[in-house]
Amino acid sequence: MTQPNNTQDLHVIFGTGPVGRSIAAELDQQGKSIRMINRSGRKDIADHIEVLSGDAKDHDFARKAAEGASHVYFALNPAYHLWLEEFPPMQTSILNAAIANNAKLIAMENMYMYGDTKGKPMSEDTPYNAHTRKGKLRSEMHQQLMQAHRAGDVQVVTGRASDFFGPRVLESAMGERVFGYAVEGKTPQILGDPNTLHDQTYMKDIGKALVLLAHTDDAYGQAWHIPNPRTVSQKEFIEIIGQVMGQDLGVSVPPKIVLRLMGLFVKPVGEVIEMLYEFEHDFIIDTSKFENKFGDIATPLEDAIRETVDWYRQHN
Repeated sequence: MTQPNNTQDLHVIFGTGPVGRSIAAELDQQGKSIRMINRSGRKDIADHIEVLSGDAKDHDFARKAAEGASHVYFALNPAYHLWLEEFPPMQTSILNAAIANNAKLIAMENMYMYGDTKGKPMSEDTPYNAHTRKGKLRSEMHQQLMQAHRAGDVQVVTGRASDFFGPRVLESAMGERVFGYAVEGKTPQILGDPNTLHDQTYMKDIGKALVLLAHTDDAYGQAWHIPNPRTVSQKEFIEIIGQVMGQDLGVSVPPKIVLRLMGLFVKPVGEVIEMLYEFEHDFIIDTSKFENKFGDIATPLEDAIRETVDWYRQHN
């Protein structure tokens, strides 16, 4: 593997999915030295970015992959139905790799650890009250990271996002079944109550936020909520997609019983069931902590949706 020159930090990103690529895009704009890690090879990653392939759960591989790193980004996400099995060993391996290489660790998280707040906005001070398996797992994983930070083993900062949308985002509440269906002339499909408010996080803003956190020394040892475009209902979100496309879009909501039946045969769908509470009450994220320190970096909602529609049209 190549080593960075003496005047540059090396940023090692575990994951080449939408989150990993959004981080890489932001770092690339800043002229940083980047190494990306996945299991599948280069694909369409730019030639000037180093890519290593291997299993991040393999401690020896992860440690070697992070050699020379100043910053390590944990941007991997196992298949939804394999979270309980694969997420903990994956995080432990990457955490140990950062420790072994004396690198700072920046981890992507979500809002599952808070549990059902019944529509009350979530801030970083909201108690962890997860009642789902995946929420409890997220809480345990965060505690592992912060314990390592408090012990002085590694500097860790985490960024938390709501449901993703944007270029390359397929498996999300506002992913392929919304944008993909819309550009194909199908009725977008959502979960829960269309009229509930639900914050959505634009993928490009995630990269901006995580890189900002990575380069801010006093951000470490904390979790930060990443700013979102303005809060709208799921129905209004799809109406804006329709306005951007110049057409009226309906909304389809599969009954819970249908999802349960599908879940018997499609494991990822089965894993959605316990998270439906997010779409049955308002799901609002308080991002004032981040905004007070860094400003509001969120892309305006119409612009973010327009860019996402354009990507889906090009890749449909």
